[in-house]
Amino acid sequence: MKDFKFLLDPMRLPFLILTPACVVLGLATAIWTSGQVNWFHFFLVLIGALSAHISVNTFNEYFDFKSGLDAKTTRTPFSGGSGMLPENPEMGKAALIMAWVFLVITAVIGIYFGVRIGLGILPLGILGLLLIYFYTEWITRYPLLCLIAPGMGFGLLMVMGTDFVLSGGYSWTAFIASLVPFFLVSNLLLLNQFPDVEADQSVGRKHYPIQIGKQKSSLIYISFLLLPFAAIGFGIATGLFPLSSLIGFLSLLLVLPIIKGVLAHAEETEKLIPTLGQNVIINLVTPVLVAVGMFIGWPG
Repeated sequence: MKDFKFLLDPMRLPFLILTPACVVLGLATAIWTSGQVNWFHFFLVLIGALSAHISVNTFNEYFDFKSGLDAKTTRTPFSGGSGMLPENPEMGKAALIMAWVFLVITAVIGIYFGVRIGLGILPLGILGLLLIYFYTEWITRYPLLCLIAPGMGFGLLMVMGTDFVLSGGYSWTAFIASLVPFFLVSNLLLLNQFPDVEADQSVGRKHYPIQIGKQKSSLIYISFLLLPFAAIGFGIATGLFPLSSLIGFLSLLLVLPIIKGVLAHAEETEKLIPTLGQNVIINLVTPVLVAVGMFIGWPG
């Protein structure tokens, strides 16, 4: 039972809720554009997306443990990993095996959809697998890739992949909708890097808070915080989204407090923690609100 618990911790279960939020947005775009859904395929794509999220989390936990980063990181409730492997180093091999198992599950589900739905899904699937494995060890060495990779995984790949599986093709509606989590999730990881600058730099990472500092990175963060709402507005203005998707703008209520918190406490980890929490909330709420708007607006 103890070993089972330690295997659950590297999965970072509380953070997996982000995956259903993004998959539901893909479901909403598919319903809005095609009007029908294969529910078996929906649940299968949800399993694949959760497997991908678990795999990337577990690879991250393992590689951070092996590099020695975990021993140097100041953990917060929203960043810094679970801390279980440094406390139980004998579980390292088991965590690595688990990461590979979930990666294989993701790949098998992707292959099934490639055969069943169409090979058009394969570019997204292959890119997703590469992001999962190479994120911690390679992508974090390149600031621009480090910034956009999380958003690509949860936005472009997850939302558009879900939509493709359920609708049978690509659509501009899914692409514009995917920009909502693209910017938000990129921001999620960007802000979580603020408390880890010194530790990350010591193991060779080169994200923007290291390269240009936290204050300048705050400007990137604020830009990415506003761009999802530009995407929602564009979708509504062009008719790609129903008017009821305006409900997505409700999460603007969080924007001003978040901006104030980032600008005031970028250099102060303890005081930044409430803003880290608000950053998580806006990531979860905004895609779901846009999805709800599409469900409401669907004439069927």
